[in-house]
Amino acid sequence: MSSTELPSVSASNVLPVVAPVRVGEGERLRSVGLPGVTLSVRSRPPAREGLPPALYVHGLGGSSQNWSALMEQLEDVVDGEAVDLPGFGDSPPPDDSDYSVTGHARAVIRFLDASGRGPVHLLGNSLGGAVTTRVAAVRPDLVRTLTLVSPALPEVRVQRTAVPTALLAVPGVAALFTRFTKEWSAQQRVRGVMALCYGDPGRVTPDGFRYAVQEMERRLQLPYFWDAMTRSARGLVNAYTLGGQHALWRQAERVLAPTLLVYGGRDQLVGFRMAQKAARSFRDSRLLTLPDAGHVAMMEYPETVAGAFRELLADTGELAEDGAAGESAGNAVGSRTAESAGS
Repeated sequence: MSSTELPSVSASNVLPVVAPVRVGEGERLRSVGLPGVTLSVRSRPPAREGLPPALYVHGLGGSSQNWSALMEQLEDVVDGEAVDLPGFGDSPPPDDSDYSVTGHARAVIRFLDASGRGPVHLLGNSLGGAVTTRVAAVRPDLVRTLTLVSPALPEVRVQRTAVPTALLAVPGVAALFTRFTKEWSAQQRVRGVMALCYGDPGRVTPDGFRYAVQEMERRLQLPYFWDAMTRSARGLVNAYTLGGQHALWRQAERVLAPTLLVYGGRDQLVGFRMAQKAARSFRDSRLLTLPDAGHVAMMEYPETVAGAFRELLADTGELAEDGAAGESAGNAVGSRTAESAGS
């Protein structure tokens, strides 16, 4: 039981009947009941038994599906699971309606404690990067390595393109936006999201776009969709204002796990300029910069991110012998397409 946990609340949330969540070929989806929260967990059977466990945590408005491509790339080196944070993907809202960064971190900690799989290789994107940073800082016993893709850590000057997302935290804005966009189709919404999150939306395959539209149509039927988005955005903004030991950058400095940082040069939500600050703040860090990537490099360039992750495992002695061939291949991809710099 983590010291960050609150007293449990009896489960009362029931997921409404909507279209089922897509499960990709080779993937499995299961529901895990925990005190005060029920989490949907996506997994991919590892290539062989005995591989170290990994846990993937998505960003604001995302889901475990955001990690499917990277999970497939890494199935020969880790036993991977991806969680849907409370209120996202196929996970219902938390019983206490706590969507703060600490609340999401608490859900991840509860899952890891209950599963007994820790310590794990922990990977987070965007909001998931802030959540996993907090998990690694307060529960170092649960984390082998930490990989952060465009982590949502506080910035002094927020990019103008990130302002609309931050405005979701302002009371009433989500309701206004919902009314304003009432006539927008799921296709229009998905194109907008991809234009914001991808360095080059043209990299999305026709199937990828179709699956995203189906998921958007499903989410829009969920009565708590905008509430989860709004409260999570507000929780992230509130986390940026915390000082002392709870400040996210202070917690980044406390992380003991070897850390891989991935930043995209075309990221419209997390400033590329923050890469060097992050490299200085995490004490044992490696920095991978992808000039053409946007906010979701693990979806845009999964082979390159996988290659950098394999290097992290090799550097820290975590790479199984049978993964050596994959490591070499990953290094080759990374050297051709990415600019890397160690902190």
